[in-house]
Amino acid sequence: MSEENNKSINSIREEKKALKLAEERLRLKAMFSYEDMYKDKDIIVGIDEAGRGPLAGPVVAGAVVLDRDREILYLNDSKKLSQKKREMLFEEIKDKALFFGIGIIDPSRIDQINILNATYEAMRDAVMDLGASPDIFLNDAVIIPFFPEEKQVKIIKGDAKSASIAAASIIAKVTRDRMMADYDVLYPEYGFAKNKGYGTAEHIKALKEYGPCPIHRRSFIGNFVGNIVE
Repeated sequence: MSEENNKSINSIREEKKALKLAEERLRLKAMFSYEDMYKDKDIIVGIDEAGRGPLAGPVVAGAVVLDRDREILYLNDSKKLSQKKREMLFEEIKDKALFFGIGIIDPSRIDQINILNATYEAMRDAVMDLGASPDIFLNDAVIIPFFPEEKQVKIIKGDAKSASIAAASIIAKVTRDRMMADYDVLYPEYGFAKNKGYGTAEHIKALKEYGPCPIHRRSFIGNFVGNIVE
């Protein structure tokens, strides 16, 4: 292949790369539409959770205040990202965000107060962990009872619509996934590293065979294997 052809191919590749980057920046700009509504506010926090539905493990919330001067490409709903991409973004968010916080509520507390109230507590703890007092809360589909309602914006499917909530969803999910991988070392028979505590067929089979371990949610597992609830 001639040098001229090589230059042409490289030029086309660079053009495609530049086009994809421009498209990503347009997509990301659209994800700041809610943040732009409140640009007169200093501290805009996005809040989301991970782990409301599993049979085992904690519920984890993330709270993130992004720095608009520090670009983070590919922010999105954590469920739409590969594990590798989530892990990369997790580190980038921690590095570039103005503030971030994490709240973790363990299974015994979930059993005491139910998963909805535990989720609220995790979100409260994540905000308390921020190190800043928010002016506006952008929440994924909830109003958190611990904070002034007039400061909160409930956004249905907010993790796909708000960059701040998307960042919070990544912080929450990666934190929880890492915890479940650690629990997998302690309780390998349940496959927590793979199923993250959700009620997969393999997980339920293990529950029936081995019974619950300390991180199972007793108030959840009765729906599947009622004869082993303690």
